[in-house]
Amino acid sequence: MKNWFFQKSKPKVDMDKKDWEKYAIRSNDFQKIFYFNQKTNVRFSLSFMSTLTDETIIQESLLPYLLEKDFRELEDIKLIVPIADVQISDDASQIEQKIFNGYVLLNIDTEEKRFAFVATQKEVVRSVTQPEVEFSVIGPKEAFVESLGQNLNMIRKRLPVKELIIEEVTVGKLSKTRVAIMHIEGVANQDNLQTVIQRIKEIEIDAITDSSYIVQMISDNHNSPFPLLLDTERPDRVAAILAEGKISVLVDGSPHALIAPTTLVEFFGSFEDYFLNWMLSSFFRLIRLFAVAFSILITPIYVATLSYHYELIPKDLLATLITSRREIPLPPILEALFLELTIELLREAGARLPTKVGQTIGIVGGIVIGTASVEAGLTSNVLLIIVALSALASFTTPVYKMGNTIRLLRFPFLVFAELWGLLGIVYCFCLLMTHLLKLTSLGRPFLEPLYPPRLTDFKDALIRLPFNFNSKRPEYLRTEQPVKFSKAKANEKKDIDE
Repeated sequence: MKNWFFQKSKPKVDMDKKDWEKYAIRSNDFQKIFYFNQKTNVRFSLSFMSTLTDETIIQESLLPYLLEKDFRELEDIKLIVPIADVQISDDASQIEQKIFNGYVLLNIDTEEKRFAFVATQKEVVRSVTQPEVEFSVIGPKEAFVESLGQNLNMIRKRLPVKELIIEEVTVGKLSKTRVAIMHIEGVANQDNLQTVIQRIKEIEIDAITDSSYIVQMISDNHNSPFPLLLDTERPDRVAAILAEGKISVLVDGSPHALIAPTTLVEFFGSFEDYFLNWMLSSFFRLIRLFAVAFSILITPIYVATLSYHYELIPKDLLATLITSRREIPLPPILEALFLELTIELLREAGARLPTKVGQTIGIVGGIVIGTASVEAGLTSNVLLIIVALSALASFTTPVYKMGNTIRLLRFPFLVFAELWGLLGIVYCFCLLMTHLLKLTSLGRPFLEPLYPPRLTDFKDALIRLPFNFNSKRPEYLRTEQPVKFSKAKANEKKDIDE
């Protein structure tokens, strides 16, 4: 590096030093290097964390200009250095934050109480890939990554308007995690926005490593198994919900964005529904809703019927059930719990193992254990089919977190079915509905448009009507601009020669 290098300093720890420097010097990745500009006789130093800064930027875009150009005071840096983010300050309280965010601290001997921060952050991110959880055959194939800047870029590309406002806050005493709150000015409800901002700013925690932390800490009800904020890995979905008037939250280091407020029916709608014909989309949504109800209720109904309600079973089917259970020593509830827990074990094993091994374990384990349990006389083949169909139906839920909730709900229904039969299932369903009726997302009813009933919002709830029928934004959002487009103009169809 020619004779640029003057002195590389790693001094002993001086307890009288500023607090940030006292700790930084003890870390091996902290560097403080002194240089001398022979042209202007200016002696200066660069302080930085080598693990957070891109040394290529320092060597190619910073040092050559500081050592060879006419550089006498800090204000000259902005003129000679080809780096846009250069900040001059005399506020020593900013030093710790800037140093540990990847900036280079520059001091010169002639201005001891002022310093410059030069942006040289090292970006270590993976490339944009296809969505894994919310994969769609039709539509964009981009998913969020762990870089907040890259994620914001993907949203900005889809919404290139000045009204898209991004407010950034820092959360976590130790992690100092950047959290971006996004909304469209003039569309989003300001009460919703201020609620999100206030709750995030009031978070008291040491470290935030993923957006899931935010969900648990700002939700209206911390003791509910239902997710009260929708998370997605698709930037196209975030752009669409921002246009509806909702709020989105992105966390640096997390490949998932949060959407608020949300409703229960949104968890059963896939974003791919909007890429298909409205009749197909509505059909698939109804199938998902039926599958969820089937997944929760079919095994408890089996237990309740065999334990209390033989008279409800048709004679032909009763003969089949008697034949399948004549050598089973366990009562229906233990038989069902055995198979349900086996399915959950296989799911967890498949999820925690490497992908290829997990798939093998799931398929082979299901076949081997299922067949062996029937042949050993521990379970009936009828219940094995019912539990397998129930597990299959639970996979139709497009949102992973809601799928976990569906898996959990089956067990209290099983217990109530064993205690009081079909009456127990009805009682458990009433408890579930009571809980759902009390849930809110940012103060908005979680069961909307089912309760309170809003007919206009049914156009994109259980079914999806054509786009020209959805000219208004959801009523429960209370947006500042409720109309998306003119329905009269949308229905006009003019030929090219008219």
